[in-house]
Amino acid sequence: MDWLDLDVFPIMGKKLDKNNTLELDFSPSNKALESVDLGNTQVFDCFVFEQLANAGKEFGIGGYLEKRAIYSRSAVFATAEEDFRNIHLGVDIWTKAGSPVYVPLDGKIHSFQDNLGFGNYGPTIILEHEVKGQKLFSLYGHLQKSDLVSLHVGKELKAGEVFCHVGPFPENGDWPPHLHFQLMLDMNGNFGDFPGVASERDLEKFKALCPDPNVFLKFDSTVS
Repeated sequence: MDWLDLDVFPIMGKKLDKNNTLELDFSPSNKALESVDLGNTQVFDCFVFEQLANAGKEFGIGGYLEKRAIYSRSAVFATAEEDFRNIHLGVDIWTKAGSPVYVPLDGKIHSFQDNLGFGNYGPTIILEHEVKGQKLFSLYGHLQKSDLVSLHVGKELKAGEVFCHVGPFPENGDWPPHLHFQLMLDMNGNFGDFPGVASERDLEKFKALCPDPNVFLKFDSTVS
């Protein structure tokens, strides 16, 4: 699919660039993580938002195909085969709870649900779009519970509409406030949920299904 000429509305309402956004590293190479009690969401929250405050940024960003050190905080990421999932399939946008999220392309509600459990998505909405004759799905995780009220499958949405908000912990799956944004070419029968993290064994399969969300976000750390 040719993404270059897509007219995409900024999902946070404004373009993310180096003036308002800090790239965050949650890989094992970030040794600062070793001193953070990631199982304590308040401590984890302070770790994230102190970085943003010190840099004078409104948003943090990162994570596509990042091998992460932070998933040891939750059993959600260990499969029945004990095949640990630690490679992130979306992009996270870290910002204050209550921040509005905007529809990037005309579409409709494919599905939604509250994915309960410590470390899970919490409230989640999946949109269905049609791009150049092909279906494309976008997932928004870690939302406010109130965003799921009055939704219905098939509800049509226009690009630029506010349709959800970054949720607070613990209702957002008990994470520091952020939006998990992910693209999927096929839902593979999933409804209201889709894996956001893959094991190394399954990575190639999920890379083929989940394009880089930056084709929508267009974040470039070198451009003001």
